[in-house]
Amino acid sequence: MNIKKFFTVFIIAAVMMAVGCASGPIAPKDEEQHLVILNTNDHHGHPVAFYDYPADGMGGLPARATFVDEVRASNPNVLVVDAGDFNTGRPESNFFKAEADIIGYNMIGYDLLTMGNHEFDNDFATMQEQIAKSEFPWLCANVVNEDGSYIENVQPYIIKEYPTFKVAVLGLMTKETEQTGNPANVGGYKFLDGVEVAKELVPKLQKKADIVIAVVHMGIYDETEGSMRLAKEVPGIAMIVDGHTHTKTEEPVWVKNDVTGKDVAVVSSKHWGLFVGKTDLSFMNGEVTGLDFVLQPINSETYEGRADIQAAMDSYVNKVDAVLSEVIGTATDVFPNDNTRKMETALGDIVTDSQKWFIENQGMECDFAFQNGGGIRATLADGEIQKQTVYEVLPFDNSIALIELKGSDVIALFDKAATNIGAGAMAQVSKEVKFVIDSASQTVAELKINGAPVDPGKVYKVALNSYLAAGGDGYGMLKNAVSYYDTSLMQRDAFIDYVIHLGGTISPMTDGRITIK
Repeated sequence: MNIKKFFTVFIIAAVMMAVGCASGPIAPKDEEQHLVILNTNDHHGHPVAFYDYPADGMGGLPARATFVDEVRASNPNVLVVDAGDFNTGRPESNFFKAEADIIGYNMIGYDLLTMGNHEFDNDFATMQEQIAKSEFPWLCANVVNEDGSYIENVQPYIIKEYPTFKVAVLGLMTKETEQTGNPANVGGYKFLDGVEVAKELVPKLQKKADIVIAVVHMGIYDETEGSMRLAKEVPGIAMIVDGHTHTKTEEPVWVKNDVTGKDVAVVSSKHWGLFVGKTDLSFMNGEVTGLDFVLQPINSETYEGRADIQAAMDSYVNKVDAVLSEVIGTATDVFPNDNTRKMETALGDIVTDSQKWFIENQGMECDFAFQNGGGIRATLADGEIQKQTVYEVLPFDNSIALIELKGSDVIALFDKAATNIGAGAMAQVSKEVKFVIDSASQTVAELKINGAPVDPGKVYKVALNSYLAAGGDGYGMLKNAVSYYDTSLMQRDAFIDYVIHLGGTISPMTDGRITIK
């Protein structure tokens, strides 16, 4: 038996022991049942309403709660789920390790959270503290400890009982996490193929419940990977709620299952609580008989926030306001973040320039700076720039590091970057770099540092964040560094200092550092 098969079999046995053998389906034969599923995903630490270009008052748990309450008032059978990446976003969340978010989810009455890759932004102790505070289960069936056991206090699935039926909900996350997760926090786990785990589990869940739903953090790509592959290859799943790619499905993505020939719906609700997906699901004898999906925008104009949750959130806002309300400068126009994973952006330019400036301001030499686009998380609006805004743009607790990297590894770095258009690992670079990508072949068409081709035998000094320096986002060649120095200054603090250094006024512009042909 190969090791992959061993761990899959080990998991299935562990599941049966951990979750127990619940009695089978209870729905009367030939009687249609109805369930409403409310879904969010990629919440990313957005507990309070926020500015999302071009409008203010968007999202927020108080308004979300009002919508959920309205749905519950008119529907007897409601399932409220989140498809992961609960962590890492606004300072009201980050400063307190998502405590405000957990309180809000508890008060809304979420039924479950499937873990996303950003649940590994925190160390094990913090993860366990978050789970302990949660009044809802955390799910993940395809991530295990080195010995094959489940992550402590994480369940592979739940079975929720309603008056006339039972629903099994399976949780899975992207296997990419072993590459994209913080290396310090993912190193002790095995990330198994979620589709293979589901092939083993779903038939067993069908014997325990009347219908099986998958709430996953796998991403909507095509039928060769992610949730669409899950829908295509695994029979017996009624529908899939997805996260990870921040996809906004105005209507379900329908995927034909290879085994049954039936279409399976995949839905996702963008991110940050801007929308809640609402699925009206009808089923009978274990088969879907009807499915209607709508995306409901959540904002303070449409929904008055629930007062008790607003009061709870306000206490966290007040705690950070004194520190983060300080104005550090002015943006003459918007620095959008929409395309930072796809191309050179003004926001990516100023972030990387701030890294290189900071290193040189400390009296050290630096050839260029390199940043993963996925580490830049929010638009920088025009007008006054408060510290809070910078914390939203750069929410991760990453310090700035300086490494010495052989030219051969610099070439490998950009070879890898050329394959990441559209992904969080997409490169943003400082002004010393000229990087041309052939999009058709996903290869480097041209690469120059300070006007010269990269010399494989030369050693280059590179500024970057500590996450990348540890080989994050699949950039394993960065671990080959000849030397490594961590400045211990948070990346966002260097950005603040840089804006002040520039005189406090910044304007969005790009200068051709990255070209995609």
